[in-house]
Amino acid sequence: MGSKNNASGHRARRPLSIFAVLALCCFFYLLGAWQRSGSGKGDNLALKVNKLMTDCAVIPNLSFESHHNDVEIVEPAEPKAEVFKPCDVKYTDYTPCQEQDRAMTFPRENMIYRERHCPAEEEKLHCLIPAPRGYTTPFQWPKSRDYVYYANVPYKSLTVEKAVQNWVQFQGNVFKFPGGGTMFPQGADAYIDELASVIPIADGSVRTALDTGCGVASWGAYMLKRNVLTMSFAPKDNHEAQVQFALERGVPAVIGVLGTIRLPYPSRAFDMAQCSRCLIPWTSNEGMYLMEVDRVLRPGGYWILSGPPINWKTYYQTWKRSKEDLKAEQRKIEELAESLCWEKKYEKGDIAIWRKKINAKSCQRKSLHLCDLDNADDVWYQKMEVCKIPFPEVTSKSEVAGGELKKFPARLFAVPPRIASGVIPGVTAESYQEDNKLWKKHVNAYKRMNRLVGTARYRNLMDMNADLGGFAAALESQKSWVMNVGPTIAKNTLGVIYERGLIGIYHDWCEGFSTYPRTYDLIHANGLFSLYQDKCNLEDILLEMDRILRPEGAVIIRDEVDVLNKVNKIVRGMRWDAKMVDHEDGPLVPEKILVAMKQYWVGTTKSNSSNEQ
Repeated sequence: MGSKNNASGHRARRPLSIFAVLALCCFFYLLGAWQRSGSGKGDNLALKVNKLMTDCAVIPNLSFESHHNDVEIVEPAEPKAEVFKPCDVKYTDYTPCQEQDRAMTFPRENMIYRERHCPAEEEKLHCLIPAPRGYTTPFQWPKSRDYVYYANVPYKSLTVEKAVQNWVQFQGNVFKFPGGGTMFPQGADAYIDELASVIPIADGSVRTALDTGCGVASWGAYMLKRNVLTMSFAPKDNHEAQVQFALERGVPAVIGVLGTIRLPYPSRAFDMAQCSRCLIPWTSNEGMYLMEVDRVLRPGGYWILSGPPINWKTYYQTWKRSKEDLKAEQRKIEELAESLCWEKKYEKGDIAIWRKKINAKSCQRKSLHLCDLDNADDVWYQKMEVCKIPFPEVTSKSEVAGGELKKFPARLFAVPPRIASGVIPGVTAESYQEDNKLWKKHVNAYKRMNRLVGTARYRNLMDMNADLGGFAAALESQKSWVMNVGPTIAKNTLGVIYERGLIGIYHDWCEGFSTYPRTYDLIHANGLFSLYQDKCNLEDILLEMDRILRPEGAVIIRDEVDVLNKVNKIVRGMRWDAKMVDHEDGPLVPEKILVAMKQYWVGTTKSNSSNEQ
C-alpha cells in the first residue's frame, strides 16, 4: 500500500520537473537574445572594456605598458642584479674617448690629440652619468633649432667668443641661435640660397651632406628646411660644447676631427660637403685631407669652401696673413682639386664651389697615386693615405661611377646601387624589399607599444645595429632623424644606408660613442647584444646607452630571449623602467623585445648619491 502511493507521487512530480527545466531554458535563451540585441548592459560593458584597452595610452606617463603579454623570465636562484650608483657630478659631460686630460698626453701634430683615445678596461667608469641640476626636456623641433635651455648646456663661452658672428645669444634661461655663422653672419638661409643657385638642392638631387668643423651646426640646422640631412662634426676643443649644442638643437652631429685617421663614413656617401671657415689645412700633408673628402664624396657631388683662402684680397689683413701666402694656398687647392677630378663651378665673394666628376673617363688628367678601391670602406682606426680612391669602373662617359641615385624621396625605397650590383653579400633586390616590409611591421608594433614613437617627442634617434636602414626608413619624417650605426664587426652595409638618403657612422660598441651625454631621445638595438656577447662586456654597452640617452628617453631592444634575459638582469640595476614583451607574431617566436624608459634624475653635490628633482 505504501509503495503504490510512493510511485504515484513520483509520477505526479515528473511533469512539473520537466516543465521547470524547460522554463529555465527558455528564460536563459530569451535573456541571451536580449543582451545580444544591444538592449542589455553586458555588451555595453564589453565595449567599454574593449574601448578602454584600445584607447589606453602606453606612454603618457612613460610606463611602457605593452599590448603584448609579458614574457615570464625563469631564472635559477642567484645573487640579485648589481645596482649601479651615480657617478660624481664632475662626470656630467663625460665623453670617454675624447676626455681632455687624456687628450693632452698625445701629440698636437696633425690634431692627433683631438682624435679618439678611449680609456683602458681598468679606467672605464661603471656608474651612471648624472644630468645637471635643473635639466629640462629639450624644446621640440622646430623650436629646438632656435632655443636651448641653459641648464642643459650651461656654457656661455661661445656667446662671448662668437658674439659678432651671430652664432648664439644668451637670453634669460635659454640660449638663442639666430642662424648665423662665421662666414654667414647675416644668416644661414641667405648663404644656402646662394649655394642653391649653383647646386640642385631643391629638387632632391642633394640629400646627404657633410659639414667639416661645424661649430654649432647652424648650416646643418637650416639645410633640414631643404630636406637635406647633414652629418656635422667638430672636435671637443676650446669652443666648449659646440657639438653638444648642435645635438641639443635636434641637429645630427658627432665629435670628430680631420687628423690622421680616416673619417668613420663609407666611400661615396655624401652628395655635398662643405668647409665654412673650418680652418682645416687643406694643402698640408700633400693634400691628404682633401683626398679624404674626395673618398666620402659621391661621384657628381659638390664641395664648398668659404673662408681662407677664398676672397683673400679682401680679408688678408683680417686674417693677418700675406697676400703671397694666401694666393699660393688657393693655387695649391685648385691644383689638388683638379688632380682629384673636380671641376670648379663657381667663385664669387666668400664662396667657391667644385663638383666631382661622375667617373674617371671624364677626368682631364690622371691622379698621381691611386689607393686600393677594395679598402675604400676600411676606416676604423685606419690611417689616412696620400692617395685618391679610384672611381668604380664604368662603360661610358655618361655613366655615374658606383651607380646613379634617384632623387629623394624616391631613393629611400628604391633598390640601392650597391645591392643592385651585388656588392653586399647575401642581399638581393628581393630580400631588400622583404626587409623593408618587415621593418614597417616592426615599427608599427613599436608604435603600439609606445605611442610617442614617430612623434616630435623623440627627435634624435639612434639605431645601434642599422643593417640596411629599414628601421630609419620606416620612421622617415621631418619630425625626427636617425643616426644609423654600422658596427665594425657586422656586415658592412653603411654605404647602402647612405644610398637610401639616410646618414650613419661606423662604430665599435666595445668603446664609447663620439657624442656627449644625454643626446638621444630613443635608442634602438636589433640583434646588437647577440652580436657583441662574446666580444665585450654587455654591461659596458648598456652603461654607454644610458650615458647618451636623455632622461625619460626610450629604449627598444630586439634580440633572442636568452640574450635578452642577460640584458634585462643588468638593466634591473640601472635607473630604467623596463619590460620584456613577446615578438609581434606571438609568444612562440624566440625573439623578444625589451622596452624601457630612463628615469628622470639629476646629480647632487655628493659624490656617492643623486636625488630626483
